Amino acid sequence: MNVGDRVRLLTGREEGIITRLLDNDLVEVAIDNDFTIPVLRREVVVVAAEETKAFGQSAASVAAEKKAAASGAAQAAKAAGVSASPAAAQKANSPAPLPAAKNAAPVVQKGVYLALTHQSPELLAVQLVNHTDQEVLYTFGEERKEQYRALGADKLAAKAASAPLGHWHLKDFDQWPALVVQLLPYKLNSNTAYELLTKRLQFKAASFYTSRQPNVPVLQREAYLFQLDEKPAPPAVIAPEKLAETLKAQFTGNAPAKPAAIAPAPEPAKAIKAPPHEVDLHLEALRPEGAEGLSNTAILKLQLDAFEDTLSRALATNMHEIVFIHGSGNGTLRKELHKLLSRNRDIKFFEDSKKEKFGYGATLVRLK
Repeated sequence: MNVGDRVRLLTGREEGIITRLLDNDLVEVAIDNDFTIPVLRREVVVVAAEETKAFGQSAASVAAEKKAAASGAAQAAKAAGVSASPAAAQKANSPAPLPAAKNAAPVVQKGVYLALTHQSPELLAVQLVNHTDQEVLYTFGEERKEQYRALGADKLAAKAASAPLGHWHLKDFDQWPALVVQLLPYKLNSNTAYELLTKRLQFKAASFYTSRQPNVPVLQREAYLFQLDEKPAPPAVIAPEKLAETLKAQFTGNAPAKPAAIAPAPEPAKAIKAPPHEVDLHLEALRPEGAEGLSNTAILKLQLDAFEDTLSRALATNMHEIVFIHGSGNGTLRKELHKLLSRNRDIKFFEDSKKEKFGYGATLVRLK
Protein backbone atom coordinates (compact mmCIF):
# COMPACT_ATOMS: atom_id res chain seq x y z
CA MET A 1 0.00 0.00 0.00
CA ASN A 2 1.14 3.52 -0.81
CA VAL A 3 -0.01 7.03 0.00
CA GLY A 4 -2.76 7.98 -2.47
CA ASP A 5 -4.14 4.43 -2.91
CA ARG A 6 -7.92 4.10 -2.78
CA VAL A 7 -8.96 1.46 -0.25
CA ARG A 8 -12.16 -0.13 1.07
CA LEU A 9 -12.73 -1.03 4.72
CA LEU A 10 -13.32 -4.75 5.16
CA THR A 11 -15.69 -4.11 8.07
CA GLY A 12 -18.09 -1.96 5.97
CA ARG A 13 -18.74 -0.36 2.59
CA GLU A 14 -16.76 2.83 3.23
CA GLU A 15 -14.00 3.79 0.82
CA GLY A 16 -11.23 6.32 1.29
CA ILE A 17 -7.71 7.46 0.39
CA ILE A 18 -4.53 6.56 2.27
CA THR A 19 -3.05 9.90 3.39
CA ARG A 20 -0.27 8.64 5.69
CA LEU A 21 1.63 5.43 6.55
CA LEU A 22 1.71 5.62 10.34
CA ASP A 23 3.85 2.50 10.89
CA ASN A 24 4.27 -1.04 9.56
CA ASP A 25 0.77 -2.09 10.65
CA LEU A 26 -1.20 1.17 10.67
CA VAL A 27 -2.33 3.62 7.97
CA GLU A 28 -4.37 6.84 8.05
CA VAL A 29 -7.39 6.84 5.74
CA ALA A 30 -9.48 9.86 4.68
CA ILE A 31 -13.05 8.63 4.24
CA ASP A 32 -15.14 10.26 1.48
CA ASN A 33 -16.95 12.52 3.91
CA ASP A 34 -13.49 13.86 4.78
CA PHE A 35 -12.77 12.60 8.29
CA THR A 36 -9.47 10.79 8.79
CA ILE A 37 -9.12 7.64 10.88
CA PRO A 38 -6.22 5.29 11.70
CA VAL A 39 -6.86 1.77 10.39
CA LEU A 40 -4.91 -1.48 10.62
CA ARG A 41 -3.53 -2.55 7.23
CA ARG A 42 -5.21 -5.93 7.53
CA GLU A 43 -8.61 -4.22 7.82
CA VAL A 44 -8.44 -2.46 4.42
CA VAL A 45 -8.03 -3.66 0.85
CA VAL A 46 -6.80 -1.65 -2.14
CA VAL A 47 -9.52 -0.97 -4.74
CA ALA A 48 -8.03 -2.21 -8.01
CA ALA A 49 -8.36 -0.15 -11.19
CA GLU A 50 -9.72 -3.27 -12.91
CA GLU A 51 -12.69 -3.23 -10.53
CA THR A 52 -13.74 0.24 -11.70
CA LYS A 53 -13.36 -0.76 -15.35
CA ALA A 54 -15.42 -3.93 -14.89
CA PHE A 55 -18.19 -2.65 -12.60
CA GLY A 56 -18.07 1.15 -13.05
CA GLN A 57 -17.79 3.72 -10.29
CA SER A 58 -19.00 2.78 -6.84
CA ALA A 59 -21.97 4.60 -5.38
CA ALA A 60 -19.65 6.24 -2.86
CA SER A 61 -17.39 7.53 -5.63
CA VAL A 62 -20.30 8.92 -7.66
CA ALA A 63 -21.76 10.64 -4.60
CA ALA A 64 -18.35 12.07 -3.74
CA GLU A 65 -17.85 13.52 -7.22
CA LYS A 66 -21.35 15.08 -7.26
CA LYS A 67 -20.76 16.61 -3.84
CA ALA A 68 -17.35 17.93 -4.98
CA ALA A 69 -18.92 19.57 -8.04
CA ALA A 70 -21.62 21.23 -5.93
CA SER A 71 -19.05 22.35 -3.34
CA GLY A 72 -16.77 23.79 -6.05
CA ALA A 73 -19.63 25.75 -7.62
CA ALA A 74 -20.69 27.16 -4.27
CA GLN A 75 -17.17 28.20 -3.30
CA ALA A 76 -16.51 29.76 -6.69
CA ALA A 77 -19.69 31.81 -6.35
CA LYS A 78 -18.66 32.82 -2.84
CA ALA A 79 -15.21 33.93 -4.10
CA ALA A 80 -16.90 36.04 -6.79
CA GLY A 81 -19.19 37.66 -4.21
CA VAL A 82 -22.48 36.19 -5.48
CA SER A 83 -24.74 33.42 -4.25
CA ALA A 84 -25.18 30.17 -6.17
CA SER A 85 -28.53 29.99 -7.97
CA PRO A 86 -30.89 26.99 -7.59
CA ALA A 87 -30.31 26.26 -11.29
CA ALA A 88 -26.55 26.01 -10.69
CA ALA A 89 -27.09 23.69 -7.72
CA GLN A 90 -29.46 21.53 -9.78
CA LYS A 91 -26.91 21.40 -12.60
CA ALA A 92 -24.16 20.33 -10.18
CA ASN A 93 -26.31 17.42 -8.98
CA SER A 94 -27.54 16.38 -12.43
CA PRO A 95 -26.01 13.40 -14.28
CA ALA A 96 -22.70 14.02 -16.01
CA PRO A 97 -22.94 14.97 -19.72
CA LEU A 98 -22.00 12.46 -22.37
CA PRO A 99 -18.27 12.35 -23.19
CA ALA A 100 -17.11 14.47 -26.12
CA ALA A 101 -16.44 12.88 -29.48
CA LYS A 102 -13.06 11.25 -29.84
CA ASN A 103 -12.04 13.56 -32.66
CA ALA A 104 -12.93 16.73 -30.70
CA ALA A 105 -10.01 19.14 -30.28
CA PRO A 106 -8.49 19.09 -26.77
CA VAL A 107 -9.21 22.15 -24.65
CA VAL A 108 -5.82 22.04 -22.90
CA GLN A 109 -2.77 22.96 -24.99
CA LYS A 110 0.52 21.10 -24.73
CA GLY A 111 2.63 21.92 -21.70
CA VAL A 112 3.54 20.89 -18.17
CA TYR A 113 0.85 21.42 -15.54
CA LEU A 114 0.17 21.18 -11.84
CA ALA A 115 -3.13 19.35 -11.32
CA LEU A 116 -5.26 18.99 -8.19
CA THR A 117 -7.85 16.21 -8.35
CA HIS A 118 -10.64 15.33 -5.93
CA GLN A 119 -10.06 12.14 -3.96
CA SER A 120 -13.13 13.02 -1.88
CA PRO A 121 -15.30 16.17 -1.71
CA GLU A 122 -12.78 17.87 0.60
CA LEU A 123 -9.50 16.04 -0.14
CA LEU A 124 -7.32 16.91 -3.15
CA ALA A 125 -4.29 15.09 -4.56
CA VAL A 126 -1.45 17.19 -6.03
CA GLN A 127 0.21 15.87 -9.22
CA LEU A 128 2.35 17.04 -12.12
CA VAL A 129 1.08 16.36 -15.66
CA ASN A 130 3.47 16.28 -18.63
CA HIS A 131 1.29 16.96 -21.69
CA THR A 132 4.30 17.20 -24.06
CA ASP A 133 6.29 14.86 -26.30
CA GLN A 134 9.51 14.84 -24.27
CA GLU A 135 10.64 13.84 -20.81
CA VAL A 136 11.00 16.45 -18.07
CA LEU A 137 13.19 16.47 -14.97
CA TYR A 138 11.51 18.23 -12.04
CA THR A 139 11.93 19.26 -8.42
CA PHE A 140 8.97 19.93 -6.15
CA GLY A 141 8.91 21.90 -2.90
CA GLU A 142 6.87 24.26 -0.77
CA GLU A 143 7.47 27.68 0.68
CA ARG A 144 6.02 28.85 4.02
CA LYS A 145 6.82 32.27 5.43
CA GLU A 146 9.70 32.68 2.94
CA GLN A 147 11.29 29.37 4.03
CA TYR A 148 11.69 26.81 1.24
CA ARG A 149 11.48 23.07 1.83
CA ALA A 150 12.28 20.48 -0.86
CA LEU A 151 9.75 17.62 -1.05
CA GLY A 152 10.78 15.58 -4.06
CA ALA A 153 12.49 15.26 -7.43
CA ASP A 154 12.08 12.80 -10.30
CA LYS A 155 11.86 12.33 -14.07
CA LEU A 156 8.41 12.61 -15.69
CA ALA A 157 7.87 10.72 -18.95
CA ALA A 158 6.15 12.27 -21.97
CA LYS A 159 2.34 12.12 -21.86
CA ALA A 160 2.42 10.99 -18.23
CA ALA A 161 1.43 12.13 -14.75
CA SER A 162 3.40 11.84 -11.53
CA ALA A 163 2.28 9.93 -8.48
CA PRO A 164 0.48 12.11 -5.90
CA LEU A 165 3.01 14.55 -4.43
CA GLY A 166 0.76 15.54 -1.55
CA HIS A 167 -2.82 15.62 -0.27
CA TRP A 168 -4.52 18.87 0.78
CA HIS A 169 -7.85 19.63 2.42
CA LEU A 170 -10.09 22.29 0.89
CA LYS A 171 -11.10 23.46 4.36
CA ASP A 172 -7.44 24.41 4.95
CA PHE A 173 -7.27 26.45 1.72
CA ASP A 174 -6.09 29.61 3.50
CA GLN A 175 -3.16 27.67 4.97
CA TRP A 176 -1.91 26.07 1.76
CA PRO A 177 1.78 26.85 1.14
CA ALA A 178 3.19 28.36 -2.03
CA LEU A 179 4.50 25.64 -4.35
CA VAL A 180 7.87 25.92 -6.09
CA VAL A 181 8.42 23.67 -9.14
CA GLN A 182 11.56 23.54 -11.30
CA LEU A 183 11.41 22.03 -14.79
CA LEU A 184 14.15 20.94 -17.17
CA PRO A 185 13.22 19.26 -20.51
CA TYR A 186 15.39 16.21 -21.06
CA LYS A 187 16.28 13.83 -23.87
CA LEU A 188 19.06 11.23 -23.74
CA ASN A 189 21.86 11.79 -26.32
CA SER A 190 20.26 15.06 -27.45
CA ASN A 191 22.54 17.72 -28.98
CA THR A 192 20.56 20.59 -27.43
CA ALA A 193 20.45 22.07 -23.93
CA TYR A 194 17.48 23.80 -22.34
CA GLU A 195 17.16 26.49 -19.72
CA LEU A 196 15.89 25.59 -16.26
CA LEU A 197 12.41 26.99 -15.58
CA THR A 198 11.32 27.83 -12.01
CA LYS A 199 7.63 28.44 -11.24
CA ARG A 200 6.14 29.60 -7.92
CA LEU A 201 2.41 29.10 -7.37
CA GLN A 202 0.42 30.87 -4.65
CA PHE A 203 -3.24 29.86 -4.71
CA LYS A 204 -6.07 32.41 -4.49
CA ALA A 205 -9.74 31.48 -4.22
CA ALA A 206 -10.94 33.69 -7.10
CA SER A 207 -8.58 32.08 -9.64
CA PHE A 208 -8.47 28.59 -8.11
CA TYR A 209 -12.12 27.70 -8.64
CA THR A 210 -12.13 29.03 -12.20
CA SER A 211 -9.21 26.75 -13.12
CA ARG A 212 -11.35 23.61 -13.13
CA GLN A 213 -11.01 21.62 -16.38
CA PRO A 214 -13.59 18.90 -17.13
CA ASN A 215 -11.27 16.48 -18.92
CA VAL A 216 -7.54 16.91 -18.40
CA PRO A 217 -5.30 15.13 -20.95
CA VAL A 218 -3.23 12.26 -19.54
CA LEU A 219 -5.35 12.12 -16.36
CA GLN A 220 -8.59 11.77 -18.37
CA ARG A 221 -10.62 13.26 -15.53
CA GLU A 222 -11.64 16.58 -14.02
CA ALA A 223 -8.96 18.63 -12.22
CA TYR A 224 -7.94 22.12 -11.15
CA LEU A 225 -5.19 22.87 -13.67
CA PHE A 226 -2.29 25.35 -13.59
CA GLN A 227 0.25 25.59 -16.41
CA LEU A 228 3.87 25.71 -15.26
CA ASP A 229 5.78 26.38 -18.51
CA GLU A 230 3.19 28.92 -19.76
CA LYS A 231 4.93 29.20 -23.13
CA PRO A 232 3.23 27.46 -26.06
CA ALA A 233 6.47 27.76 -28.04
CA PRO A 234 9.20 25.12 -27.50
CA PRO A 235 11.68 25.77 -24.66
CA ALA A 236 14.64 27.99 -25.46
CA VAL A 237 17.40 25.98 -27.15
CA ILE A 238 21.11 26.72 -26.77
CA ALA A 239 23.04 26.02 -30.01
CA PRO A 240 25.79 23.39 -29.59
CA GLU A 241 28.58 25.76 -30.69
CA LYS A 242 27.33 28.45 -28.34
CA LEU A 243 27.13 25.96 -25.50
CA ALA A 244 30.73 24.85 -26.14
CA GLU A 245 31.94 28.46 -26.11
CA THR A 246 30.11 29.19 -22.87
CA LEU A 247 31.48 26.10 -21.11
CA LYS A 248 35.02 26.85 -22.29
CA ALA A 249 34.80 30.43 -21.05
CA GLN A 250 33.54 29.26 -17.66
CA PHE A 251 36.36 26.75 -17.25
CA THR A 252 39.01 29.32 -18.22
CA GLY A 253 37.54 32.01 -15.99
CA ASN A 254 36.70 34.35 -18.91
CA ALA A 255 32.95 33.88 -18.85
CA PRO A 256 31.06 36.97 -20.10
CA ALA A 257 28.41 38.64 -18.01
CA LYS A 258 25.01 36.98 -18.12
CA PRO A 259 22.47 38.54 -20.50
CA ALA A 260 19.87 40.74 -18.88
CA ALA A 261 17.12 38.30 -19.93
CA ILE A 262 18.47 35.59 -17.61
CA ALA A 263 17.40 36.08 -14.01
CA PRO A 264 20.22 36.39 -11.46
CA ALA A 265 20.88 33.47 -9.15
CA PRO A 266 18.76 33.54 -5.99
CA GLU A 267 20.37 34.77 -2.81
CA PRO A 268 21.48 32.02 -0.44
CA ALA A 269 18.88 31.15 2.17
CA LYS A 270 19.39 32.58 5.62
CA ALA A 271 20.42 30.15 8.33
CA ILE A 272 17.43 28.83 10.24
CA LYS A 273 17.67 29.13 14.01
CA ALA A 274 16.48 26.13 16.01
CA PRO A 275 13.68 26.92 18.50
CA PRO A 276 13.98 26.12 22.23
CA HIS A 277 12.96 22.67 23.43
CA GLU A 278 9.95 24.13 25.29
CA VAL A 279 7.81 26.79 23.57
CA ASP A 280 5.23 28.79 25.51
CA LEU A 281 2.17 29.69 23.40
CA HIS A 282 0.41 31.72 26.09
CA LEU A 283 -0.50 35.21 24.90
CA GLU A 284 1.61 36.94 27.55
CA ALA A 285 4.69 35.05 26.25
CA LEU A 286 4.01 35.87 22.59
CA ARG A 287 2.84 39.44 23.12
CA PRO A 288 4.13 40.98 26.36
CA GLU A 289 2.30 44.27 25.64
CA GLY A 290 -1.03 42.49 26.27
CA ALA A 291 -4.19 41.57 24.37
CA GLU A 292 -5.67 45.02 24.04
CA GLY A 293 -7.64 45.36 20.81
CA LEU A 294 -7.43 41.62 19.97
CA SER A 295 -10.49 39.41 19.62
CA ASN A 296 -10.45 35.76 20.71
CA THR A 297 -10.16 34.76 17.04
CA ALA A 298 -7.14 37.05 16.52
CA ILE A 299 -5.48 35.68 19.66
CA LEU A 300 -5.96 32.10 18.47
CA LYS A 301 -4.53 32.97 15.03
CA LEU A 302 -1.48 34.58 16.68
CA GLN A 303 -0.89 31.42 18.72
CA LEU A 304 -1.33 29.08 15.74
CA ASP A 305 1.03 31.18 13.59
CA ALA A 306 3.67 30.97 16.33
CA PHE A 307 3.11 27.21 16.59
CA GLU A 308 3.51 26.62 12.81
CA ASP A 309 6.61 28.81 12.59
CA THR A 310 8.23 27.00 15.53
CA LEU A 311 7.34 23.55 14.20
CA SER A 312 8.77 24.36 10.73
CA ARG A 313 12.06 25.53 12.28
CA ALA A 314 12.20 22.43 14.46
CA LEU A 315 11.78 20.19 11.40
CA ALA A 316 14.25 22.20 9.31
CA THR A 317 16.94 21.93 12.01
CA ASN A 318 16.38 18.17 12.55
CA MET A 319 15.18 18.38 16.16
CA HIS A 320 13.97 15.08 17.63
CA GLU A 321 11.25 16.46 19.87
CA ILE A 322 9.67 19.69 21.08
CA VAL A 323 7.16 20.65 23.79
CA PHE A 324 4.36 23.18 23.16
CA ILE A 325 2.89 24.77 26.29
CA HIS A 326 -0.71 25.73 25.51
CA GLY A 327 -2.37 25.63 28.92
CA SER A 328 -5.56 23.78 29.82
CA GLY A 329 -8.24 26.50 29.81
CA ASN A 330 -11.24 25.59 27.63
CA GLY A 331 -9.09 23.31 25.43
CA THR A 332 -9.58 25.25 22.17
CA LEU A 333 -5.87 25.81 21.46
CA ARG A 334 -4.96 22.23 22.43
CA LYS A 335 -7.65 20.87 20.08
CA GLU A 336 -6.43 23.01 17.14
CA LEU A 337 -2.79 22.00 17.72
CA HIS A 338 -3.66 18.31 17.83
CA LYS A 339 -5.73 18.66 14.64
CA LEU A 340 -2.76 20.21 12.78
CA LEU A 341 -0.30 17.67 14.18
CA SER A 342 -2.48 14.72 13.14
CA ARG A 343 -2.26 15.85 9.48
CA ASN A 344 1.51 16.44 9.42
CA ARG A 345 3.44 13.58 7.83
CA ASP A 346 6.68 14.62 9.54
CA ILE A 347 5.30 13.93 13.02
CA LYS A 348 6.13 10.54 14.53
CA PHE A 349 3.65 10.94 17.40
CA PHE A 350 2.42 13.45 19.97
CA GLU A 351 1.06 13.16 23.51
CA ASP A 352 0.34 15.12 26.68
CA SER A 353 3.67 16.06 28.24
CA LYS A 354 5.01 16.40 31.78
CA LYS A 355 1.72 16.10 33.62
CA GLU A 356 3.51 16.63 36.92
CA LYS A 357 4.68 20.05 35.68
CA PHE A 358 2.00 21.25 33.23
CA GLY A 359 -0.98 18.99 33.99
CA TYR A 360 -2.75 18.69 30.64
CA GLY A 361 -1.42 22.06 29.50
CA ALA A 362 1.45 20.89 27.26
CA THR A 363 1.96 18.58 24.29
CA LEU A 364 5.14 16.64 23.52
CA VAL A 365 5.77 16.26 19.75
CA ARG A 366 8.22 13.60 18.53
CA LEU A 367 9.58 14.42 15.04
CA LYS A 368 10.68 11.94 12.36
